[in-house]
Amino acid sequence: MAVDEKVESMQDRVQQALDEIRPAIQMDGGDVELVGITDQNIVQLRLVGACHGCPMSMLTLQAGIERVVRARVPEIQGVEAI
Repeated sequence: MAVDEKVESMQDRVQQALDEIRPAIQMDGGDVELVGITDQNIVQLRLVGACHGCPMSMLTLQAGIERVVRARVPEIQGVEAI
């Protein structure tokens, strides 16, 4: 498998994990977009809607989103909002 295929596969799996938790985020008027994955396997996300600027967004990111993404894609080292 080529490096690009591995990256694409990882992105697909991260996107699937985000799709699993997206309904819960959208219930509160927010959403999350996958921006990319760094060479260090850090997922970069953009919080949008009600999540953008919300004081609880970092808790949502760490306790909710990161937990689910890392459970589904174990090679991910972390999640950050950009």
